[in-house]
Amino acid sequence: MNGEEFRHWSRKAADWGTDYRESLRERPVRAQTQPGEIAARIADTPPEAAEPMERIFADFEETILPGMTHWQHPRFFAYFPANAAPVSVVAEYLVTVMAAQCMLWQTSPAATELETKVIDWLRQALGLPDGFSGVIQDSASSATLAAVLTMRERALDWQGNKQGLSGQQRLRIYATDQVHTSIDRAIWVAGIGEENLVRVPVTGELRSIDADALEAAILADKAQGFVPAGIIACVGGTSVGGTDDIAAVAAIARKHGLYLHVDAAWAGSAMICPEFRHYWAGIEGADSIVFNPHKWLGAQFDCSVQFIRDPDALVRTLAIKPEYLKTHGKDGIINYSEWSVPLGRRFRALKLWFLLRAHGLEELRGMIRNHVAWAGKLAKRIEAEPGFELVTHPMLSLFSFRHTPEGIADLDAHNLRLLEAINEDGRIYLTQTKVDGRFAIRFQVGQFDVTESDVDEAFEVITSMAVSIR
Repeated sequence: MNGEEFRHWSRKAADWGTDYRESLRERPVRAQTQPGEIAARIADTPPEAAEPMERIFADFEETILPGMTHWQHPRFFAYFPANAAPVSVVAEYLVTVMAAQCMLWQTSPAATELETKVIDWLRQALGLPDGFSGVIQDSASSATLAAVLTMRERALDWQGNKQGLSGQQRLRIYATDQVHTSIDRAIWVAGIGEENLVRVPVTGELRSIDADALEAAILADKAQGFVPAGIIACVGGTSVGGTDDIAAVAAIARKHGLYLHVDAAWAGSAMICPEFRHYWAGIEGADSIVFNPHKWLGAQFDCSVQFIRDPDALVRTLAIKPEYLKTHGKDGIINYSEWSVPLGRRFRALKLWFLLRAHGLEELRGMIRNHVAWAGKLAKRIEAEPGFELVTHPMLSLFSFRHTPEGIADLDAHNLRLLEAINEDGRIYLTQTKVDGRFAIRFQVGQFDVTESDVDEAFEVITSMAVSIR
């Protein structure tokens, strides 16, 4: 592809992207294809000769697009959002064109220095104290793994990486069943073992960790010769928004010298609104915090921010400095590859810089406030509708519900049929969870372009589908 062809197809892709975004309301939210349908349309062997871009682009539209679920659809109410505000897409295009490998300061000084500044902008926006610095990771899973590895090394007096875990005392990490499964995976990958992730009971409407049970578990483990290493708390858990009392957990962590990591991957974005910060009161006591601007704030995936109170501990855990990665003659620089598991790093700060400047905090606050208000309004409508019940009340813009008509013997199976009918209809997209062993349907408002009328339409879809499956 020569320069003129590159220009032509770049413009073609930009035009396509604009048309695509403008047509989303006309498309079903979730892909309507069957398993294997797309694969059957793709050649079984790679091409020996070059093919014209016209054919490749046409095949993209005809073969690939029908199998895509549209995460930028305004009526995407499933999972959590993976927003990509148009301005962040433009920035990401610039990043892709430059294709810089931003692992060290010297490999792109602007990438490192902009990341440092943007992280501090976000620290201020979320109301965090001056003591926190941070790094942009690819996802909350990576940030959590980095935190768990740091817990492990601190608890083993920094000998885990050197000596391995064989022969070491058993480490223990504490969390509730409301944390994301990425915590389980981090425990596996860190070599700590699933049996050493201690599940602490929850209490109250927010399904917060039981502080008394947490401390009792720590004391019991110490008595058995285990080594408590850390606590993983959550604010806005994925299932139904489980939120721990961060101040109470931080006090216990301090008392026993444990590392505290707070997973606020979704809900952290809402903390740009001061009125929501009560959900993580005491957050200044955390050792690390993760939140994903690529969820609710509008940055295109992937873009996860990990705030850290003691970066030296993180660097001591993760940094490897062979001669070919050293920057000579420059003092006091940051090499962010030493703050994360992967060596390679994309220029993720640019899309945040574009996003924050193009929208401003007040516009982003208005968006989040609207989402919370619209979700609350919908929850009240569903609760008042005959034959429906709320399973969990709104935590910010997330709640769950069930259809409970009389005469249905298996309500779990009935609600699964309702969920399938809703998603096959195509106008909205929802997902499920289990709450206290019961099947529940999740609903969250968070897509960047959603309007109140989109949320109102969701009510019509839910209630009409409930009638249709009776």
